[in-house]
Amino acid sequence: MKAIILAAGYATRLYPLTENMPKALLTVGKKRILEHLLDAFTDEADIDEIHIVSNARFYDQLSNWAEAVKSDYRQRIIVWNDQTTSNENRLGAIGDILFVLENAKIDDDLFVAASDNLLSIKLTDYFKDFRSHKCDLLLTGRLPDPEERKRYAILQLDANSRVIDLEEKPENPKTDIAAFAEYIYARETLPLFKKYIEEGNNPDSPGHFPEWLYKKKEVRAHIYEGECVDIGTVKMYNEIQKTWK
Repeated sequence: MKAIILAAGYATRLYPLTENMPKALLTVGKKRILEHLLDAFTDEADIDEIHIVSNARFYDQLSNWAEAVKSDYRQRIIVWNDQTTSNENRLGAIGDILFVLENAKIDDDLFVAASDNLLSIKLTDYFKDFRSHKCDLLLTGRLPDPEERKRYAILQLDANSRVIDLEEKPENPKTDIAAFAEYIYARETLPLFKKYIEEGNNPDSPGHFPEWLYKKKEVRAHIYEGECVDIGTVKMYNEIQKTWK
């Protein structure tokens, strides 16, 4: 299994913190956000490579970070430059996944994660779930706040945890089950990323791909028992610094 970490965004809502630094390299506690993410999955023996996709502005910083920490991880870490320079010409998350798939010639099961998510417990049960079914698997959780649900992809599941409805950022969420920005895709699904882009679908948010995918093949959901936090604003960043353990 390979991992792709999405770190090519510009995080303009976090300015001035992210004007000259990628969001993934901001610190929470004694670690960078990206390091917290790696802690959640690098124990998995199946993962042998970690591909981090950056934009041109932050490529050097992420490459320097990867060189500095390479001895801390069993997996090889490769940083890619998608050559974009602003929000205006960015490839989008799904475009970046396809960029790495093609350039790294990945032909394996794939774990995809946003580089800016904080996960409170390891993803051990999530990977175990995937190995049990070998089916595309979304990491999900229950959101009690109805307004917060509008910022996520919201799912309906059948009795066997299969996705029967998925809507990205709905105005009227149908359930409290939200997809987080962590995904496992089976090897046979990878060619569909190119098909998705060639059809002219939205390349931006990573949640749009499973929204399209579940109508074509079986997609399952795993309910995560921990907390997943996406730091979107300076206020939220300052608050999480006080509360994250």
